[in-house]
Amino acid sequence: MWRLPPHTRTGAFAALGGAAGVATAWALAHPAGPDVAATIRVLSDLLGATVLGLCLLVLLQRGDRRPAVPLPRLWRPMAVASAAWAVAEAALLVAAAAETAEVSAGALTPVTVGHFISEISVGRIGVATVLATTALSVAATIAFRREAHWPLTPFAAVAVLALVARSVTGHMSAYTLGPVLVAAHVLAAALWIGPLIAMALLLRGRGAWAQLLTRYSDLAWKCVVVVAITGAVDAAIALGGLDAVVTTGYGRIVLAKTVGLLALLALGWWWRRRWVPAAAAHRATEAVSLRNASIDVLALAVVFGLAAALATTA
Repeated sequence: MWRLPPHTRTGAFAALGGAAGVATAWALAHPAGPDVAATIRVLSDLLGATVLGLCLLVLLQRGDRRPAVPLPRLWRPMAVASAAWAVAEAALLVAAAAETAEVSAGALTPVTVGHFISEISVGRIGVATVLATTALSVAATIAFRREAHWPLTPFAAVAVLALVARSVTGHMSAYTLGPVLVAAHVLAAALWIGPLIAMALLLRGRGAWAQLLTRYSDLAWKCVVVVAITGAVDAAIALGGLDAVVTTGYGRIVLAKTVGLLALLALGWWWRRRWVPAAAAHRATEAVSLRNASIDVLALAVVFGLAAALATTA
């Protein structure tokens, strides 16, 4: 991993942390879950967060005469991340079809898949998500080739819909405000990690980090509040009582996720005391900021992995 170019290591750490989170959840909840698709799910969530984070970089630079990341530089990573996201979503669609038909993925037939994507809501949502992420990749590729200065609002809107589509159909959909809470939770989490991955990919020089890190830090703390509140409500409804925290696999994953969130809060507090002021004053080198971003993304991705595992745990 250390042989990777410095600006791509953060993405590798995100994938590693997500896988570690799923593995931790498996150890805590087996045999109640999670299933194998949880690993693909966390990769999909991280890729979607990255796409949304790339879109948000424009907002973080709004009003700057000399943006740290000019718009044309966003298109290539967005095209690549969106394409990988589409592949992950296609894999999730196949896994869901196989689970519904109670066969292996290799035993699926065109008739079975056709029935799944036309008659079952999960299948229809899965197809829509694959098409949306594919469209994002195609549009970003065209923009890259043309060095376009297109507005990113439509890209961000499509990314938001693709991120929340699957999540809002879970167990919380049975409650009046359930889908709203889940959507807020998913988007806040994506806006917490996504811009940081995007910054690690694209920022060059200590001046760029000085320009954007403080703004990202202010956004991150707002996201923390939303994630904590919506996550607590979701957990309270799903668990039904405190005893389930230790007696069920789902509860043990929730407990691990809570511990992870508290660790992230402590890390964020430390960064705001040390890294953020140093970067704002141009005292933190680019290498130091990349290292700290990688540490933060790794820790965040572990919690993302735990969250993805909850979706497939009884």
